[in-house]
Amino acid sequence: MKKIAFIGAGSIAEALISGIVNNKLVDSKNIWVTNKADQEKLTEMENQYGVQATYRLDEVFRDADIVFLAMKPKDAGEAITRIKNYLTNDSLVISVLAGISINSIEKLAKKSLAIVRAMPNTSAAVGKSATALAINDKVSSEQMKLVKKMFETVGLTTIVQEEQLDAVTGLSGSGPAYIYYLAEAMEKSAMDIGLEKEVAKELIVQTLLGAAEMLSKSAKEPKQLRKEVTSPGGTTEAGIKILDSYSVQNAFIDCIKEATAQSRRLGKALGGEISV
Repeated sequence: MKKIAFIGAGSIAEALISGIVNNKLVDSKNIWVTNKADQEKLTEMENQYGVQATYRLDEVFRDADIVFLAMKPKDAGEAITRIKNYLTNDSLVISVLAGISINSIEKLAKKSLAIVRAMPNTSAAVGKSATALAINDKVSSEQMKLVKKMFETVGLTTIVQEEQLDAVTGLSGSGPAYIYYLAEAMEKSAMDIGLEKEVAKELIVQTLLGAAEMLSKSAKEPKQLRKEVTSPGGTTEAGIKILDSYSVQNAFIDCIKEATAQSRRLGKALGGEISV
């Protein structure tokens, strides 16, 4: 592989570049980055990761084997239209654009392309993303192996059907925010019950890490793990009863369903704009 071109330099692009460079998957000099207008960000990435950054599209795309679409979804139409003449039938296009279908990308590019859609999450910044990948039939097995290797530098990867990506967006794409929401509530309660903020934060973080590790390593279902912590008449049972009285579990289920539905709505809206 000669070269990777990143179109967009936001947090997901930076996390991937960091993972790829730190794992020595590709030499940093073979990674080129551009964005819409933030020269300061490009300079920062040049200095930090040793990548090449420029607004000259002919330089960005020259001999590029892989093109990452990492701009904001709302800018996708304009951006892909601007770069379409640089894309060839040999290009492998990887999109991290939420809601933009493979078909919409091909329509904008006005050509048949090997396309991978990826839905990582913001935990990619610490190498703990849960990333789902969907491909079209033009992606070769060798290309897919390489794509998996790249995303595995920032966490776990799994392959799904493209129509499942809205569900992935609602579950794991938005998932970190739900955990942060829970942590917020735990922090607020800690203050009410007399714990100092820094002490509470350490306890909350370790509790979340420990629970995640138990879920990862244990063969038991979450329900069983919960029951094992919940002694009859004990403190955990008293707390769970309050959660049940507020239908917290149902609220989380509805939350994920609504996020999934919103992903579908956004995808249809963006697809409608593209097809005009």
